[in-house]
Amino acid sequence: MDIAPGQPVIEVKDLKKSYESPAGATEVLHGLNFQIRAGEFVAVMGPSGSGKSTMMNILGCLDTPTSGRFAIAGQAAAKLDGDALAKLRNDTIGFVFQGFNLLARTTIEDNVALPLVYRGQGAVERRAAARAILAKVGLEGYAKSRPSQISGGQQQRVAIARALVGKPTIVFADEPTGNLDTKTSDEIMELFAALNREDKITLMIVTHEPHIAQYADRLIRIVDGLIDYDGPARDYFTERAA
Repeated sequence: MDIAPGQPVIEVKDLKKSYESPAGATEVLHGLNFQIRAGEFVAVMGPSGSGKSTMMNILGCLDTPTSGRFAIAGQAAAKLDGDALAKLRNDTIGFVFQGFNLLARTTIEDNVALPLVYRGQGAVERRAAARAILAKVGLEGYAKSRPSQISGGQQQRVAIARALVGKPTIVFADEPTGNLDTKTSDEIMELFAALNREDKITLMIVTHEPHIAQYADRLIRIVDGLIDYDGPARDYFTERAA
C-alpha cells in the first residue's frame, strides 16, 4: 500500500496494555501517543521491561491493547476481525526478528518468497520477486543455498529481504542485531539506513543499544510504559555526550 511521504503510516492514541496475574492487573503501557509518517526511520529504546517490545507487538497486530486505539495505513485496527487483521499484517507490515526465524530445510529463495505464498501469488512471480530483493540486500547467488550454509549476518539479510519482498508500508525490526557481532551489526544497520534513504522504506527498530539507535533519524524512548523522549536521535545522543 503506497502512502505519500510525510503522511501517517501509524497513528497511536492513548494506547494502554495490561496483563492479568494472580496478584492483579499489571499495566505495561500507560497511554502512548505518537505518529509514524511515511519515510521515517525511527528507533525505539528503553530499559528491559519498559514496554517497547509490547508496543511493537501491538502495532504489528501480534497483540491487542487493553484500551486506546491505533491505525495502520488509515485502518483502525480495533474495528478489524481476526481475518482482516491477518490480511492487514501480511499486506502492510514486514517483520525482522532477532532470531532470523528462517525455515532450516527451505532454500533462501523460498524463505524470502514465503509472504507471497500467503498472498496467493504464483511460483514464477514469487521466485522473481525473491531474487530481485535478494540482489538488493547483497545476496545474489545465494537463492538455492540453505540457512545453515550462510553466516548469521547473511541470515539476517535474508530475513530483511523476506520482510521487504511484499513491498510493505512499514517494516518493524525487534532487536535485529541482538545475535550479531559489532561489525556485522553495523553492516545490517547500514543496510537499513540505505533502504530508508534510497527506497524511502519506513522503518521502526526496537533496540536497547544506543549505538544502534544512532543510525535512526528519530528516537522514541520508553521508560516504565511512558514516552520519555520523542525527537531527533542526533539531538538526544549529542546532549548526553556533552
